[in-house]
Amino acid sequence: MASGKWIGSALGFIFLGGPLGALAGFVLGSLFDAASEPFRPEIDFEGSQSAQQYSPQATQRDAFLFSLLALASYVIRSDGRVMHSEMEFVRQFLRQNFGTAAQQEGEQILLRLFDQQKRMGQQAFRTTIEQCCNQLRRALNQSMRLQLLNFLVLISQADGNVAQEEIAALRFLTAALGLSPQDLDAMLHLEKDDLDSAYKVLGIEPSATDDEVKKAYRRLALKHHPDRVATLGDDVKQAAERKFKEINDARDRIYKARGL
Repeated sequence: MASGKWIGSALGFIFLGGPLGALAGFVLGSLFDAASEPFRPEIDFEGSQSAQQYSPQATQRDAFLFSLLALASYVIRSDGRVMHSEMEFVRQFLRQNFGTAAQQEGEQILLRLFDQQKRMGQQAFRTTIEQCCNQLRRALNQSMRLQLLNFLVLISQADGNVAQEEIAALRFLTAALGLSPQDLDAMLHLEKDDLDSAYKVLGIEPSATDDEVKKAYRRLALKHHPDRVATLGDDVKQAAERKFKEINDARDRIYKARGL
């Protein structure tokens, strides 16, 4: 199995420790056991890094990439099953956002996280994921955590229907990541093009004044500006730019309806 950014993420967390490091250690151990040839993972993104030279910037990116898979494994299996449509979306999602090598490695890591979830049991794994989220609150800024949540929402929407179990899982993760219920509600309505959804994206009621609409947009734009996730790499920033455009589209629908 070729080394790359996802394996680098796991290796990085072994040195970082904590609950994410424990999950990464399980994944790497499983990959070592399954490898048909000697497995020599390298940290291979944002420039090659040795364990001794591991930079704060690379640490943040590691936190984001590996955590995306760890949290996605919890959301996907929240209804007790792994749908083919969900896995196919994850493959496409990883390939489109992070490249072919990342898709192949990410899928292998995700499958091993599913195995660990079954071994531990749902409740024990939920506790581990909550501890991981607490670690992420210290490792990532608010905008990075919001982008992480956005990716998880997109994965949950893969089959066109977000199950109630998935909604509950997303709400649990939202709170554990230190984000608000309004943040999640906005994410769930981003891709919709009706006026009611536009108000939900901005986190306000249709009865809000024009001044309140403008303030809500400025507040949202500040939290979701792509520059705030730039250190995570161009791929993550581009995804944030797409999300930012959807926020602007929601604002424009409200402005048009109000004649602003």
